[in-house]
Amino acid sequence: MDQQRTTQKISSGQLPDKQLAPGSILVNRYAIQEVIGLGGMGSVYRARDLHFPNVMKLVAVKEMINQARDPLVRQTIVRNFEREANILVTLNHPSIPQIFDYFTHNERSYLVLEFIQGKDLDELLNETTDFFPESQVLEWAIELCDVLSYLHEHKPEPIIFRDMKPSNVMVNQDGHIVLVDFGIAKNFRSGQKGTMIGTEGYSPPEQYRGEASQAADIYALGATLHHLVTRRDPRLEPPFTFADRAIRKINPSISAEFEAIINTALQYNPADRFPSAKAMKEALIAAARKTGLLRRGVSASAILKNDSVKPVWTFKCEDEIRSSPLIDKGVIYVGAYDNNLYALNAADGKFLWKYPTNGGIVSRPAVSDTTLLFGSSDGRLYAVSTISGKLAWTFEAEAAIYTSPAVLNRCLFFGSDDGMLYSLELESNQLLWRYDTGSPIRSSPAVNEDSIYFGNDYGDFFCLGWNGQLRWRSKAKRAIACSPLLEKGTIFFTSYDGILYALDARSGWVVWRFRMGKGSVSSPCSVDNYVIAGSADCHIYCVDIASSREVWRFKADHQVSGSPVIYNDAVYCGTADGTLYCLEYRTGRQKWKFHAGGPITSSPIVYNNMLYVGSADHILYALLT
Repeated sequence: MDQQRTTQKISSGQLPDKQLAPGSILVNRYAIQEVIGLGGMGSVYRARDLHFPNVMKLVAVKEMINQARDPLVRQTIVRNFEREANILVTLNHPSIPQIFDYFTHNERSYLVLEFIQGKDLDELLNETTDFFPESQVLEWAIELCDVLSYLHEHKPEPIIFRDMKPSNVMVNQDGHIVLVDFGIAKNFRSGQKGTMIGTEGYSPPEQYRGEASQAADIYALGATLHHLVTRRDPRLEPPFTFADRAIRKINPSISAEFEAIINTALQYNPADRFPSAKAMKEALIAAARKTGLLRRGVSASAILKNDSVKPVWTFKCEDEIRSSPLIDKGVIYVGAYDNNLYALNAADGKFLWKYPTNGGIVSRPAVSDTTLLFGSSDGRLYAVSTISGKLAWTFEAEAAIYTSPAVLNRCLFFGSDDGMLYSLELESNQLLWRYDTGSPIRSSPAVNEDSIYFGNDYGDFFCLGWNGQLRWRSKAKRAIACSPLLEKGTIFFTSYDGILYALDARSGWVVWRFRMGKGSVSSPCSVDNYVIAGSADCHIYCVDIASSREVWRFKADHQVSGSPVIYNDAVYCGTADGTLYCLEYRTGRQKWKFHAGGPITSSPIVYNNMLYVGSADHILYALLT
């Protein structure tokens, strides 16, 4: 794609007054280059982020000028804009743009987003008079179902998009779709009603009555696909008349299977449509298999299962598994978002026991002798007997605990969203000390006989002594969410700023920085003289520790959301599309890959030549290495 467009567009309207001129600088950071989208309440600009003076980092800046005279209307407009920001910041999917910043300046609100190079589907329709190949539309449809499924299964509440149409779907330079303009997306509650918001022709009949449902997104997707395969714009037709425009009469090259799927999505009665976006995705994949139309990209390599790697066993929880598993004495322990900590036999996956909390468990537990230790989003740290599964004690922090506890010399260390790093005496659970960092801690501490190392959401990286006193502090440009790696006197960690840091463990001096393409939540690992980490730029990097030079990089199909581990001669790492990769650690060459049914955000673990990894599809997989 040669034309550059933004991830965000605003509904059509007149050019707003007082448009920002090229060269304007917002909040001493964003240098406006040009207008790339227009709307009635503002513009969308391409801008350069001046916080990165040595590189040309481009961002999309979405502007909202509130010109309403009615105070209630003004408040509603602001709330809608804030809702978009609040929705986007909670999302992590390769087909959803990242949000970098949100602020108000000179009575205008701004949203700073990932800049996407590409074109929207509406532009692609206008560039040619030919029909798109069915294989291409199938790929787009599968990816759109995947991102809708992610939104509809969002925790703690599902999200409905409410405005699926070609102009809100961009195709990036890699040929993958990016869903844009979340301005009218909303959290969904069953039975909820509101005003009709959407686009005529694409919106289902119930949306005109103010009813919000996931089935509405499925209808709008069907309308979008109908437009793509027939080139008939539904906005120019009487509403709800798709049946009068039979797809194969307009475009005979479309298979009967694909036509049937689109028609099912377009049923007038919501109950007659697909029950979920996931079900529609499965139907699309089945049709693509039957017709032989799967070809490259996401359809061929990221969606279909690799039949050469099969699980030895699986165990299904009641919700997403974001926790990295732990194995001790032949028992595997893993937390899930269903609030439970599970104990399973590692050999066959047989259920042993579970312990319920009042919140999701997203971090790896720790074990000391016969005591299992883990945190929960309910703000409590739990100590449970590995033998009986019964509670020994709890310790309550002031906010959710998303970090893994570290145990050494009968002392316990963990961080919380309250910004505190806690130190407890293991046997009595007595608080020894706590250290206030001023920002949520999502970075699990690394501990040795001398110091405790961890980061926080402000991008501060700390080294504390065992007495809780600060020894040194370093600064990244954005949040640190990974677990740092301590190796041979050097501490390694990644950041949302896209940098892999290497610091001297004693002084905090920067040994080197290695720049990745995008931010990272991936915890680094090491083997021989290499350190390995993943990035949201879809790459896994191997860096020489001594020289900081890149040894190799591996291009995955989607963002690297998991953390790599090393076992024998291989590195294992998961990605946001649910793929687990096995690579040769010396060369980065792919040995095999396995596809789970949902994103992999945790680290796998290997024990007795078996690899265990959890997925957002609620399943813990056991694979032979």
